[in-house]
Amino acid sequence: MPVLAADRTHDAPSVAAIPTRKFRRRPLSGAWRWLSPVALLLVWQVASGTGILPEDKLASPAKVLAAGLDLATSGQLGDAFAVSLRRVLIGVAVGAVIALALGITAGLSRWGAVLVDPPVQMLRTLPFLGLIPLFIIWFGIGEEPKIALVALGFAFPLYLNVYAGIRDTDPQLLEATAVLGFTRWERLAHVVLPAALPQALVGLRQGLGVAWLSLIVGEQINADAGLGYLINNARDFLRTDQVVVGLVVYAGLGLLTDALVRALERKALRWRNTR
Repeated sequence: MPVLAADRTHDAPSVAAIPTRKFRRRPLSGAWRWLSPVALLLVWQVASGTGILPEDKLASPAKVLAAGLDLATSGQLGDAFAVSLRRVLIGVAVGAVIALALGITAGLSRWGAVLVDPPVQMLRTLPFLGLIPLFIIWFGIGEEPKIALVALGFAFPLYLNVYAGIRDTDPQLLEATAVLGFTRWERLAHVVLPAALPQALVGLRQGLGVAWLSLIVGEQINADAGLGYLINNARDFLRTDQVVVGLVVYAGLGLLTDALVRALERKALRWRNTR
């Protein structure tokens, strides 16, 4: 019996001799990512065509496309787009000034952190969309409450990321600049702000997402122009196709601004890939 066992051991290939096979998953083409969205559109179209999904509940994709072309050719969509874009740009500009001023002050100064950060942290925990009644009382029902809502929604994410980016600056780098005799301004320009830039760009992306959300809510209240007005007007006439067109434009604007910030991020942070 020991002899047989020795023979089987001799005949079996050693573990080291067995070639190892590496299973590598072949990367899928990017076109496959469109498979599920196209399938959803087809299911939606079939459900609408067979009456499972009534038109007064949700229009079919074909009718949504036709409504979008009709609104675009009549100029209504372009006018509404321009009004909404102007509101976002003004609100983002106001929010950026506030967030950068507060974030830099709190990040660079100990007194600033003590005096500025606590009230901002308390305010950011408030559901800012619940401030709409106060904004209407303070600013009326014109453009001001909508812009204020966008500015507030944009400012908090940017402030938090700017503040965190400045506070997370490598202390060894700051010590090195002190040894090299950098002035306060040189230390800020060459070390602190570049170190905080990646975090600030993250805050910019997050803030833009909240800004579009704020605009959607703000334009539902007493709007007489813009994409929100277009959607409200379509709702009154049960035009679900035009409602979906407005929502699609909102989503497209959000994706476009996010892509622009990503491109800015790749250009501004090229130095990280060259280290």
